[in-house]
Amino acid sequence: MTTAPDAVQHALETVDSHLHPAGSFDPADHPVPTGREEVWRFTPLKRLRGLHDDAPLGSGTARVTVDRPDAGVTVDELAAGDPVRGSSGYVPADRISARAWQAAETVTVVTVDKEAVVDQPTVLRYQGISTDVASAGHTVIVAQPFSKATVVLEFTGSAVVADNVEIVLGDGAQLTVLSVHDWADDAVHVSHQHASIGRDASLRHLAVSFGGDLVRVNVSCAYEGSGGEADLLGLYFADAGQHLEHRLFVDHNAPRTKSNVDYKGALQGRDAHTVWIGDVLIRKVAEGIETYESNRNLVLTDGARADSVPNLEIETGEIEGAGHASTTGRFDDEQMFYLCSRGIGEDEARRLVVHGFFADIIRRIGIPDIQSRLLASVEAELAATVGVPVGTA
Repeated sequence: MTTAPDAVQHALETVDSHLHPAGSFDPADHPVPTGREEVWRFTPLKRLRGLHDDAPLGSGTARVTVDRPDAGVTVDELAAGDPVRGSSGYVPADRISARAWQAAETVTVVTVDKEAVVDQPTVLRYQGISTDVASAGHTVIVAQPFSKATVVLEFTGSAVVADNVEIVLGDGAQLTVLSVHDWADDAVHVSHQHASIGRDASLRHLAVSFGGDLVRVNVSCAYEGSGGEADLLGLYFADAGQHLEHRLFVDHNAPRTKSNVDYKGALQGRDAHTVWIGDVLIRKVAEGIETYESNRNLVLTDGARADSVPNLEIETGEIEGAGHASTTGRFDDEQMFYLCSRGIGEDEARRLVVHGFFADIIRRIGIPDIQSRLLASVEAELAATVGVPVGTA
């Protein structure tokens, strides 16, 4: 059994909360979920293809290609036992994550050199080629002290995947991580992505989910010193029958740290289902922190369902501020009336409203090529429902 060093098995194992089961690298320590557990009650277990139980986990069901800058970044494929694995302090908190940790045969390591400022993004493309056998993956992204870079993870094709992504920011590092889940309609993906944020370091993490039959993304972060900041963003668009689930956990375990969570989703079609669970834990030592979490959902058609549950767990009142917001609704009637009264057709008005809904988060990506692709994906999703040809103005 492969485990992380004892020195990095810290806070996440000892959180006293029903939202955070005890961590362990051994799958046997995690009971097979029944769906009655708080952390599984929204997930359709029968559609997980056995990832939560004992379905075999192999490899080779996804081709990986890498585009990286000429300097400042290295990408290596290392043995699963390499000590870089576990350097984020992450300990699997559920059975799927623990199984993926055990089954991964190699680890892909992206390293940004110390003090390097890299303008070109490093892109890891995972192309699924089969759903016959489930596979396990492991990626570690290390931003060394005072570096600045962007890493993009792209998931496409057909596959059944469970993976762990560790993100490690050294002191003063600035890192953007973009995780794009644009799978084919038959794909299943359960991903656990955890970040360790160093002193005065800054992480911007963006999770995007458009494709797949079932996608469940767990994003968490903790701090290694004061002054760290986390900006956790997300957008998702669910069609008929899709289940897209995003779960966020921010562990404010150091003083004078900041976090901002902002996720937006749209739904259309019968049985389209999205789930957003946000949780911020403010520990006793985390004096002077500032945090806010927000989730907004736009329901476009009948038969769709959005579940949204924000949580704050506060152990000290000596903070700068903490809050959360959650909204789920249809189009604003006043917006529609305003646009239609000026000669804009109802379908085009709906398109403009959805674009405006997503535009703020997409603009914050800061990578023009990816921003354009995401806007095109939104167009394609809208065209399927409202009959607006893709690319029309």
